[in-house]
Amino acid sequence: MCHRILRPAALALLLALVVAPAGAGNKEGIEALERGDHATAFKEFKPAAEQGNPAAQYNLGRMYETGTGVPQDYAEAIAWYRRSAEQGNNDAQNNLGVMYATGRGVAKDSAEAIRWYRAAAERGNALSQTALGGMYLAGDGVATDYGEAATWLARAAGQDNRRAQTLLGAMHEVGAGVPRDYARAARLYRRAAEQGEAHAQASLGLMYLVGRGLAKDYAEAARWFGEAAGRGHPKAQATLGGLYEAGAGVAPDRVRAHLWYSLALPRLADGPRDAAVEGRDRVAARMTPAEIAEAERLAEAWTAKP
Repeated sequence: MCHRILRPAALALLLALVVAPAGAGNKEGIEALERGDHATAFKEFKPAAEQGNPAAQYNLGRMYETGTGVPQDYAEAIAWYRRSAEQGNNDAQNNLGVMYATGRGVAKDSAEAIRWYRAAAERGNALSQTALGGMYLAGDGVATDYGEAATWLARAAGQDNRRAQTLLGAMHEVGAGVPRDYARAARLYRRAAEQGEAHAQASLGLMYLVGRGLAKDYAEAARWFGEAAGRGHPKAQATLGGLYEAGAGVAPDRVRAHLWYSLALPRLADGPRDAAVEGRDRVAARMTPAEIAEAERLAEAWTAKP
């Protein structure tokens, strides 16, 4: 049997391949990112990505997409996401779907977005399951199919994705593709609301306000409308203004009623906006100049917040 003698350079390369762990470079890159050392992170991710590490390829894509430690470059981000996605990395598949869905760095292509979302969704990626469900719900790049939408949203909701819980709750509230079930809708809204999803908070507030799926409770309604209003939800802001005006679930407060009506106005559609204008003017007619000045001061302070 002939034994081939390895030259020193070849031997060194062989040892490096045998000794180096599969995630070499990626782990060190993540540690560098966590301590804010972006230059080192890039130096670790780049060679690992070039050697075919899908996690490093994904992380390098993220750096290029967000401009973290490198000039923002969507084309480079897509190139690295694609290499990682083709190896089955579901985070890269999801992000590639987002790029195609939004037309960021590539021509907008809903069909391609769906292809990559589906690949990631089938691997359990909750973000892609939610996005895919939303596209079936809206008929974006695919025929509207409430059954398919409900299937994917249910999978993501089971992983506690708050957006999926909100959408699935809305489907149960109106009976679109699933049985109308107010109690289930309320449970889904609550799970999302407790995670800070403003639309779910507003929807839960409305269910308490009208007694749909839950016992009518003005205090709970005011609580959840308040949470959503604080996150900038315009309909919740307008409704909260009405609750303060009427003293329903909260103590009557003309200043706060005027405040929330005013904050809601810029982002309401015509019908709801007209109602909010009427509410603000109705309250203002009963306010002193000092109260109006205080409401305006609070509104300015609120809008000045980041």
